[in-house]
Amino acid sequence: MQSALIVGKKICSSLLLRNWVRPLSAASDKLTNVEVNDKTGFAKLTMNRPPVNGLNFDLLRDLHQSIQDIEKNKCRGLILTSASNTIFSAGLDIMEMYKPDQERLKQFWNALQDVWLALYGSAVPTAAAINGHSPAGGCLLAASCEYRVMLPKYTIGLNETQLGIVAPKWFMSTFRNVLPRRIAEQALTQGKMFTSDEALKIGLVDELAATKEEALLKCEKFFASFAKTDPIARYLTKKQLRHNDIKELLDEKVQDVENFVLFVNQPSVQKGLGLYLESLKKKAK
Repeated sequence: MQSALIVGKKICSSLLLRNWVRPLSAASDKLTNVEVNDKTGFAKLTMNRPPVNGLNFDLLRDLHQSIQDIEKNKCRGLILTSASNTIFSAGLDIMEMYKPDQERLKQFWNALQDVWLALYGSAVPTAAAINGHSPAGGCLLAASCEYRVMLPKYTIGLNETQLGIVAPKWFMSTFRNVLPRRIAEQALTQGKMFTSDEALKIGLVDELAATKEEALLKCEKFFASFAKTDPIARYLTKKQLRHNDIKELLDEKVQDVENFVLFVNQPSVQKGLGLYLESLKKKAK
């Protein structure tokens, strides 16, 4: 792949999807897949943990490694998407939090912090092709990207309060970076899930697309909009805009883990998680 960081003035859209041919990592046991378009230098990072891309420790670890690999290979853009046809990501895997191993619980939350720091602060342009439902942690990943394209008839939002959970400050910062403060406050306190059309109207997503292929093309078009932009200046501008949010988590990273572990181990929270898992089992039947 060419090492130049500036996208050419003209990109033939008919070639964009056809050239997702070179895998960045060939590991067969990974829960993510990265393909690089050699014509554009754009990377497609696909979550692949059936059935709903539940964010467990292993998927988060792979996501973090994949984001780092994309940056090390000087890719010109990162598109986050899902291998599922109906789910982008269902959010955090509750099994990591229900009757947890305490050391793994800490590692799990550390892994989520690291993914957010890598994605929210990525040196390359980022976009999400949201090809399914995206509640809670799934919404966090999408909102951490700079651009979002969503398929119709799905939902997205940080719905933690509906589950009796308080979203951490850095979840809230991510929402406030995307939405007007008043809308973000209402959405967070209500735990509101937005339809695709509603998300477009309030600015939670930037565009809608009829198909995943169209969503990918729109993400690539967003990357191409930086053709006349110096890549270093672009990144440093983004870095300054997001600096306070990132610094706040870095300064409080250890305390944030401790707060999470304390919260999860409360009897009332464990009881609530157990009841929720039972409700899921009943639905499955």
